Amino acid sequence: MLSVNEISMGIVEEMLDYTEELKIEALELDNGSTVIDCGVNVEGGYEAGEMFTEICLGGLGSVRLTVQTLKDTPLVFIHVFTDHPALATLGSQKAGWSIKSDKYSAMGSGPARALSCQPKKTYELIDYEDDYDFGVIALECDHLPDEKVADAIAEQCNLEPSKLTLLNAPTSSIVGTVQVAGRVVEVAVYKAAELGYDTLQIISAAGSCPIAPVTKDSLRAMGMTNDGIIYYGNVFMTVKAYDKVFEKLPSETSPSYGKPFFQTFTEANYDFYKIDKFMFAPAQITITDAQSNETHKLGRLNETVLAESFGI
Repeated sequence: MLSVNEISMGIVEEMLDYTEELKIEALELDNGSTVIDCGVNVEGGYEAGEMFTEICLGGLGSVRLTVQTLKDTPLVFIHVFTDHPALATLGSQKAGWSIKSDKYSAMGSGPARALSCQPKKTYELIDYEDDYDFGVIALECDHLPDEKVADAIAEQCNLEPSKLTLLNAPTSSIVGTVQVAGRVVEVAVYKAAELGYDTLQIISAAGSCPIAPVTKDSLRAMGMTNDGIIYYGNVFMTVKAYDKVFEKLPSETSPSYGKPFFQTFTEANYDFYKIDKFMFAPAQITITDAQSNETHKLGRLNETVLAESFGI
């Protein structure tokens, strides 16, 4: 069986070999855990963002960046490809683990989730559990984790702390904006699962998404990065059998759709639970049924709201 942690450790080792080139920093905590700072006290960059995203995907996806034009403005786009959609996204990339310790609070994603089975329901759906001897977790937070955070994560993963690597990047950093945009396929697969579709029926998937301009305002960064997916995320999936639930996949089917996410979040008094969770989905999804060879195009790209969000 594939081990998302084993595959990802190869990417981690490459990052550790090229910290200066990637503009990242590796730190060893007193308990032996390794922290890789990708944007708190360092600048990070697009290449580090690509590698961070591939680690989030458990090493089972490829990531490439290009420059495309939107409203006569050049923007960096991320392109994600995976032949293991359910395992790469739900089994690894999904931000399904809430990490809290004293003043540290972050959403955990990446391969280490498969060691702790966080959340258990997700791993039951895809019938997967990893048991590798090393673990890698990706954290989205504006400050670095300490030994207490690492100890808690390692314990739930049944690992010695010295065998745990923690990658950390704020949303308000280049690496942070890249890795959020890199979730464009994940949110499609996640929403399909929430609608009752068996995601193991998805053969392969690819997606593209504009990467938001970097801002040091964490709330606005969160809004813009989500808007990239919600209003201009574009996903293509090949499935074993088409299902009518796919018609509910595009973000425009949500009652919360239609304005920049930061505005929606503000109107909800910064309470995520007041926002329809199904808004977090790609703008457009194209699905090919491998049995019938029929292709279905759903949703639409919305450059008007995206331009308002990005300020272009």
